[in-house]
Amino acid sequence: MLGEAEPQWLSEEVKTGTTIIAIEFNGGVVLGSDSRVSAGESVVNRVMNKLSPLHDKIYCALSGSAADAQTIAEMVNYQLDVHSMEIGEDPQVRSAATLVKNISYKYKEELSAHLIVAGWDRREGGQVFATLKGLLTRQPFAVGGSGSSYVYGFVDAEYRKGMNKKECQQFVVNTLSLAMKRDGSSGGVAYLVTIDEHGTEEKVILGNDLPTFFDQ
Repeated sequence: MLGEAEPQWLSEEVKTGTTIIAIEFNGGVVLGSDSRVSAGESVVNRVMNKLSPLHDKIYCALSGSAADAQTIAEMVNYQLDVHSMEIGEDPQVRSAATLVKNISYKYKEELSAHLIVAGWDRREGGQVFATLKGLLTRQPFAVGGSGSSYVYGFVDAEYRKGMNKKECQQFVVNTLSLAMKRDGSSGGVAYLVTIDEHGTEEKVILGNDLPTFFDQ
């Protein structure tokens, strides 16, 4: 009705209050994310894919402000395409992560986003990089987003060096399921991307098909 105040969520910044994760295995990487997007306390999108391609075999997982994270991903995607044409081959994963880090640091006062960059290249194989503001560090696995605080103990306890592709995929699914259960800003479906020298495989797991645990 006329004169009524507009809903609070209309003036809130749209954020990917989220859970993102990436892990290396021998020969590739697995990335995963939930799909819930929130503005304030309201859910504005239940099925956003937060795993964005930067190049053929390089992806990033998005968290923070949805607009800021998508802007960084699009800028890096364009710059990697140009870089790939200049060098005449696919770019390295570290190059993509460095571009993300540089943009995040240059616009640290204007942008609010945290991206995990992961992929495969012929020099280093599967790699995962955490980027935050001016930080750039390679890790065997990385988690981020609001849901990550609920699962740090789980990933520290369950991670084992040398896990194969199938074990890493299950590790990612279990982590997302636990975080989505505990974190009110995470939920929806689970998106998975598996990257190796043969290509990229994308998968969606519906909420009803996610694993359950004793307290669920």
